[in-house]
This record gives sequence, C-alpha cells and structure tokens, in this order.
Amino acid sequence: MPNKVRVYGKAQNRTALGIMHAYMVMYPHATLEDLKKAFPDSLNPDSGVKVNFTDQIKNASDEWKGFFLEPEELLTMGDGKKVAVVSMWTKPSFERLVDWAKQYGIEVAKFEKAEKGFGKKGGYELEYLNGYVPPVPVTEEKKKTPWWWFLIAALGLLLLLLLLLKGCNKDPKVVTVVQKDTVTVVKVDTVYMQAFEEIEKNFNAAEFKVGSAELSESAKFVLHDLAKLMEKHPEVKLKIVGHTSEEGDKDFNQKLSEQRAKAAVDFLISQGVDAAKLDSEGKGSSEPLEPGNHEKNRRTEFIVLTDSK
Repeated sequence: MPNKVRVYGKAQNRTALGIMHAYMVMYPHATLEDLKKAFPDSLNPDSGVKVNFTDQIKNASDEWKGFFLEPEELLTMGDGKKVAVVSMWTKPSFERLVDWAKQYGIEVAKFEKAEKGFGKKGGYELEYLNGYVPPVPVTEEKKKTPWWWFLIAALGLLLLLLLLLKGCNKDPKVVTVVQKDTVTVVKVDTVYMQAFEEIEKNFNAAEFKVGSAELSESAKFVLHDLAKLMEKHPEVKLKIVGHTSEEGDKDFNQKLSEQRAKAAVDFLISQGVDAAKLDSEGKGSSEPLEPGNHEKNRRTEFIVLTDSK
C-alpha cells in the first residue's frame, strides 16, 4: 500500500511512540487487543519489559518506569481506555518495528531529517502523505448504543416534527456569540458548536514554533477536520483571531498574531473552503486571558460569524 503517514523523531524510543500514535490515528476504533495483535510483544524481546502495552497505568508507575506515562504520551483506544507504550527500544528491536510498521502504511523519516519542523509534543511529529485524510474516531458511546435507542430517537424526532407542523412557536435552539458591541445570533446546532470548540482546543494544543507563523503538521491535521466540518455546514462563516503572550516586542507580537491567523485561513482556503466565509485578525498581546500566564494567553480563537436566517 502507498505510505499514508510519516513519523519524525530525534530518538528511537520517541519515534517508536510516534509509530503507535500514527497507527491509532489511522485506526481510531482499535482496542488494546487490536493494538497487541498489530504490534506483538515479539517485536521487542530485549526491552526488559514483558509487554509493549499496558492499561495498568498506576501499576506501571509504581514499578520500574519502563513505559511512557505522561498524559500526552498515553494512547486512547476506541473504547476510551488509556494505554501506555513501552519506552525501552534497542536498535535491533527498533529496526524490526520500523520494518513491521510499513505494512500499515507508516514510514519513518531518517533522524537527521527530523531536525526541521520538529515539534515538542511527545517528542515526535506525524505527516500525512499522498493526500491521506485520517478517519473520524468512533466514540465509545456510539459503539455501545443499543439498537433500540435509535428507535426511541426516531420516535422523538417524529413527535418533534408533528409539534412543528401543529404550529409550535418555540424558538429554535440558537447559540449567541457576543463580539464587542454587536451580537450575532448563530443558528448552528449545538453538536456543531461543540465540534468547533474541540477543533479550536486541538489547534491550540498543536502550537506554533516560538516566533514563527508556520503551521506545524499537527496544526494542519486539525485544520483538515475544520475544513471538512465547514463543508458539511456551509452557512458557517468563521473568524480566526490570533493572540500572543505579553513576552517580547509589542509590535512584533501584533504582526505575528496577524500572520498566524492568516496562515490558518490560507490553509483552509487551500483545502477548498470558500474565502468569503473566512476572516482573520491579529490582536497581539492586547487581550490576555490571564496576565502573566504566557501559555494561556498564547492562543488562537475560532469565532463563528453566521448570519441569522
């Protein structure tokens, strides 16, 4: 199969973690048992740890720390379970893993090529190849919902339709977005609003490099999802607003915030989003959420600007 994901890393154990993360991106429905079958313990016989994965996080931290245990290092299974990956990989074991991962369309960049564009999160970065777009994760709730819930939901929708046909005058659910002195009433389903908020959170987690407006691969992954969401919800107009921390020169921060917001808009346009539905603004360090908290103040906001109908 053509390669779908490339993993960049500076250390082989972190790159191994990136391979496991890439697999979960490609197969978000996978369970711990699926993961164990995909990457059997026999790949890493000389690690000093008996298994490659464990969901016994507390026990793993009490004993010899042979696993990646930081929250951002844990894998989230399709059933919501958190799983730790073994952190000890000798050169022979790592080479076996790299060769093994090829069957899933995962390739590993040479370490010297990881110097450019290398991100902080987890010590590795992923890049999508050949136009690959990962599937949307299947939530545990959706997987476990019994069939009769769908019947109840269908009956509920039918009842709602009958009420509307009888002239029910209740206002539709709306989300109100307050922007300075104006109020825009946004007739967007709350499920979509939650999706926008989740994408905004993930985009901020991806981070920009310090002093740079260049989008990381992680940020591009998130914007792929945003482009797809806007395609499904064509009435949405979006304003992307960049903010920086108070550190450094005020004028530089203002320009940087503008460039970062525009970089996100330009990428969305490249993914087919109508430019007329997008706007960008940079506010530099003028609107801190919490003075002195640089990490919290350095953010990008997605503001829905849909016209009411």
